[in-house]
Amino acid sequence: MTSTTVSRPSASGTLRGLDIRVLLAFFAIYVLWGTTFLAIRIAVQEVPPLFAAGCRFFVAGVVLYGFMRVKGQAAPQMKQWRNLALIGLLMFVAEYGPLFWAEKYVPSGVTSVLAASVPLITIVLEMLVFRQQRFRWSLLGAALLGFGGIAILLLPSGQRNFGIFPCVAVLLGAIGWSMGSVLNRSLDLPESRPLTSGAAMMLGGCGLLLLSAIFGEMHPLPHVSLRAALAILYLIIFGSLLGFTAFVWLLGRMPATRVASFAYVNPIVAVALGYFVAGEIITARMLIGAAILIVSVFLILRKDKVAA
Repeated sequence: MTSTTVSRPSASGTLRGLDIRVLLAFFAIYVLWGTTFLAIRIAVQEVPPLFAAGCRFFVAGVVLYGFMRVKGQAAPQMKQWRNLALIGLLMFVAEYGPLFWAEKYVPSGVTSVLAASVPLITIVLEMLVFRQQRFRWSLLGAALLGFGGIAILLLPSGQRNFGIFPCVAVLLGAIGWSMGSVLNRSLDLPESRPLTSGAAMMLGGCGLLLLSAIFGEMHPLPHVSLRAALAILYLIIFGSLLGFTAFVWLLGRMPATRVASFAYVNPIVAVALGYFVAGEIITARMLIGAAILIVSVFLILRKDKVAA
């Protein structure tokens, strides 16, 4: 990975030498993305999960893609549309379909911790499968530490009130996101990152809505209560439009490893929100497993930054 130099901001855009836009962007990917797990939990308690996920990404993708086209960005070529469809399938259908479904049964805080396994899976794919970076025992050891944390989190316990299968679904979905992230570097995609994100979300949303129809979620068309509608609207605006826009904006201005630090902040926000707002149960074993996973993600991102 290469570092990107951040231009010196004007005096009006700084706070004690820091660019306010950077602070707001990190707030979006740290805090707003962390809150989306509870919003998903609220939505899927009343709306079919694939339908809720499809609405989120299709609407957000159409808005973002349409905005970039109006700004003058060129439409993707046919080959690029095929690649975007693959990215949408891996990063949105394969990742968020299982995640939305799992949150019907698994607390939002636990789901956020499992979703934080993406950097672990990504580094394993890069080193052992796609050979995009050289093998390092230190990275493999950090990844194994993280998987050990997941194992502790999922160990049978009388205090655990959720099943293993939904948790496995979240982990399998994380593999889809990781594969999409790795392939994203080698596929022919539009130069505009926001356009690429919008198109991939739009196509991924289409795929999720298609699966929703196939699995009978739209027969009859789901009734969406005001509470569920507000949760989905929150996911569209704050999770996808603001969150993804901030993520893409940051990637263009600083090292990817620094931006990826959201992976060990989101679970902290989500677990705290689930406990204090939704009354989700937290056990000592869950905290230990989550802490080990977060430490392993930190080690992976730190070692990856040093090697960049």
